Amino acid sequence: MPAGPQEPKTLAPMEREDGTRQLLQWGASILGSGILAGLLLVTVLGGYSPTGAKTNGGWLALIVTLGCIPFGGFLLTLGVAKWFRNRSQSRRER
Repeated sequence: MPAGPQEPKTLAPMEREDGTRQLLQWGASILGSGILAGLLLVTVLGGYSPTGAKTNGGWLALIVTLGCIPFGGFLLTLGVAKWFRNRSQSRRER
């Protein structure tokens, strides 16, 4: 058994887990599902008119599209900004 406390390992800036990877993954998947719902709305679920969707499934796809595209775009933008920040910090530390 060691006599004293162990030193914590320090990770390089790009190796530590700060949530950037999760932001990129979730942002891309939420944005992708919103785009997919929009494509399904236009092609399979009856389309839409100026007053809204034409079918019940179309309304659901419209709601998913209008919720997922802005939120997923925001998460993806935040993840890309964090990735650029981490990248510039790791270059400065070299």
